[in-house]
Amino acid sequence: MANERPTDVVASRLAAFTFRRFRVSVVGDATAGATSDSTELTIGSAEGNHLVLGDPTVSRHHCAIRVTPRGCQLRDLGSTNGTWLANHQVDGAYLKPGSTFRVGSITVRFDWLDDEVREELSEDDRFGDALGASPAMRHVFAMLARVAPSDSTVLLEGETGTGKGLIADLLHRKSHRARGPFIVVDCASIPPTLIESELFGHEKGAFTGAVGARVGAFEAANGGTVFLDEIGELPLDLQAKLLRALEERSIKRIGSVKATRLDVRVLSATNRDLREAVNRNKFRADLYYRLNVVRLRIPALRERREDIPLLVQHFYRIFTGNDQAVAPDELVAPLQDHSWPGNVRELRSAVERAVLMADPASWIEPADQPGDPNVFDERLSFRESKERVVDRWERWYVTELMTRHGGNLSRAAKAVRMDRAYLRELLRQHGWTGDPNA
Repeated sequence: MANERPTDVVASRLAAFTFRRFRVSVVGDATAGATSDSTELTIGSAEGNHLVLGDPTVSRHHCAIRVTPRGCQLRDLGSTNGTWLANHQVDGAYLKPGSTFRVGSITVRFDWLDDEVREELSEDDRFGDALGASPAMRHVFAMLARVAPSDSTVLLEGETGTGKGLIADLLHRKSHRARGPFIVVDCASIPPTLIESELFGHEKGAFTGAVGARVGAFEAANGGTVFLDEIGELPLDLQAKLLRALEERSIKRIGSVKATRLDVRVLSATNRDLREAVNRNKFRADLYYRLNVVRLRIPALRERREDIPLLVQHFYRIFTGNDQAVAPDELVAPLQDHSWPGNVRELRSAVERAVLMADPASWIEPADQPGDPNVFDERLSFRESKERVVDRWERWYVTELMTRHGGNLSRAAKAVRMDRAYLRELLRQHGWTGDPNA
């Protein structure tokens, strides 16, 4: 069989997502290796990786190989000693058959195999209120249909604005707990001093200002679902208490010795890869494994551009109040070419702006300024307003940073004392069109 073929990854729009199986093996040790059985294969020293390497130079979650429409992408997960390809440290690269790369001090070889893996796709282009005809979203919908009726703990991963909150709500509404409460805890917007009370509640007099008893999110969600949004922002000391609550299925209010039994399903979401946080000791490995019973990655909008016309049409009808309205081509066409760092949320706002202004071109926002934080829109939640300003500021900042340093990634990261891998991720999220070099 030839080393390469024209299409190593095939996404069928009919019934299944089909991709070629691959294997990674340790050079010099014929017994050490792993074969892909899903769209991602992970390598690291921690149990739970597909290829476990018991070497001190290998991080707990060192790197991952993910199937994409362009091929298999190797991505470093913020490891201590780096991932190296052709004697260059890389944050990400596409692998060819026979490629070797170094994980710490261990050399690993990548090879295609003869057989293929077939993952069923949903026949529908929607799951509840979530829309998408692309293979990526129909794969998510198929997973949701299997997971929703269960009580399994689910971790939703995806960039800001991809719809993780909507997916969590759908998981609840499609479960046997649908008649029970759905309680959302936004771990990113609650002051650290109040998170424990928010999660577990408190008794009267438990601390200064506790003038009455308060029921926490877990108690309030009894019989239903608790959704821990942006779980990666939870302080380390609270992570231990959350893990204990999940393991024991009980909680104690602050100031109480009485344990309350829990009957809740736990969903969580993050806009970062928690494996990188585990490597940096910012997130407990045991809590990550407890939350990661089922992991669902919600793709960014730029990864499923074929869904943009469907979404534009959907939002256009919402904002015109006409179920039969057809979005004009002069609106749809330019929207497909945008990078959408704010994902579906940003697209929705763009369509709303175009409808309000009765001008298809009015969706465009100036991207060369950090944004005015004093612009107030009461239709948005506090968090949505904050994210809109932060997203625009970040886009302006990294663009200016890379411009000042001639597109040199390492020099730019060093100048502002930023982790190089994190800067690369920000550039990817915000649609940087340059070619950052090492």
